[in-house]
Amino acid sequence: VQLQASGGGLVQTGDSLRLSCAASGRAFSTYNMGWLRQAPGKEREFVAAISRGNTTFYVDSVKGRFTVSRDNAKNTVALQMNNLKPEDTAVYYCAASTTQYVVRNRWGYEYWGQGTQVTVSS
Repeated sequence: VQLQASGGGLVQTGDSLRLSCAASGRAFSTYNMGWLRQAPGKEREFVAAISRGNTTFYVDSVKGRFTVSRDNAKNTVALQMNNLKPEDTAVYYCAASTTQYVVRNRWGYEYWGQGTQVTVSS
């Protein structure tokens, strides 16, 4: 599967952004889909995921602010980010996994999009 992320940008604290990831290839519905991010000088970290069964998972720091969703008919996964904070600044990647269960780290994902920059100014 090939992934293309979009929707990043420069926003102010408290603003919202919606990231989208378009997948090409067959069997999109069979993948667990994740969003991970990498800030300068830091390791790539798990942000959110949605399983093939539509169960969602979030890192504690974004719970209540971010919402992950998928549309299998359109082969897309989205990340709605509300009440953004400067610490959310990072390159955001969408990723696909064939693991049986959702993995909440970068090692569980086999396919990656190119990343989209999100910058939140204070």
